Amino acid sequence: MANRLRVGVIFGGQSVEHEVSLISARSIFQHLRVDRYEVVPIGITRRGRWITSEDGAALLQDGLESAGARPCFLPPDPSIGGLVLLEDRGSPIPLDVIFPIVHGGHGEDGTLQGLLELAGLPYVGAGVLASSVGMDKDLMKRVFRDAGLPVIRSRTLLRKDWEGAHQQVLDSIPPDLGFPCFIKPANTGSSVGITKAKNRSDLETGLNLAFRFDRKAVVETGVDAREIECSVLGNDTPQASVVGEIVPCNEFYDYEAKYLAEGSELLIPAPLPATIAEEVRRLAVGAFRALDGSGMARVDFFLDRRTGAIYLNEVNTLPGFTPISMYPKLWEASGVPYASLLDRLIDLALERHREKARASRDFEPPSRSGKP
Repeated sequence: MANRLRVGVIFGGQSVEHEVSLISARSIFQHLRVDRYEVVPIGITRRGRWITSEDGAALLQDGLESAGARPCFLPPDPSIGGLVLLEDRGSPIPLDVIFPIVHGGHGEDGTLQGLLELAGLPYVGAGVLASSVGMDKDLMKRVFRDAGLPVIRSRTLLRKDWEGAHQQVLDSIPPDLGFPCFIKPANTGSSVGITKAKNRSDLETGLNLAFRFDRKAVVETGVDAREIECSVLGNDTPQASVVGEIVPCNEFYDYEAKYLAEGSELLIPAPLPATIAEEVRRLAVGAFRALDGSGMARVDFFLDRRTGAIYLNEVNTLPGFTPISMYPKLWEASGVPYASLLDRLIDLALERHREKARASRDFEPPSRSGKP
């Protein structure tokens, strides 16, 4: 079909969220309109190898081990503008836009976005800065505090300190954090490595687990709260979706409750007073802007059951696109069905790329005292 955009969908990756990325990619492939887009599947294996295939469904079905997979790479050279096949010395496969759906480290932490910037290709979602800060729960909280946005009390710990002196680190944690508290690796998603501690022994166990996944861990005061989420869409004029609520089947919304166990409920719209829902939407846009987000983000909140206070939990700059993921479901409830949402995200990627291209890269310093 003529005039179709060639979309490179990048999925997989080396993070603990590899499988979630494959599920998101399958759903995106099913919903990209064939009359508008020619899809080029680009898989990244758990070992970091880049591969492609003419049959994206087979590539995904085989867990990136398809016999027809061809090794490839994306050169950081804007003059090439596409995918290079390693065994083929012919012309590269040109790409008009990239849809990265690599969750976790080396995918939504700014590293992949940096490569796409060097390659000069438009891409869906947040840029390098928003991606890296949005992935780091420690830095993200600092940005939110500076912007005057409400966050829960927390303390950041380093693995180096923990390995050197367990007891001293435990003693250094401020008593005002209290129990229960949550321990989170600073740079993982999908609740990987997150535990709830009800006592000092649990805290020690939780830190040992968190430091398996990252060099930083965040210890956060536990709040008896409802889990509220809101989707944001846009670039410089972002909009917020209707508000949703997650009722986890486990004690909190951990990896098992998200992807493995049955029983978690997604309530859309969330049963909230209109004033609370509107405040959540306002804060969601505020958080998106505080990170200088673009394209999309899912903003997660805690609503304190006792006080009614709203706290920002985190911004996910590359949210899941699985069939049960909250981000597309919230937009569907807001009048934007899945396929139209993908259209909008691709349009926003092209818009942001054009806006960046307006910045001049030429500068001629003024001469001093008439000297050349």
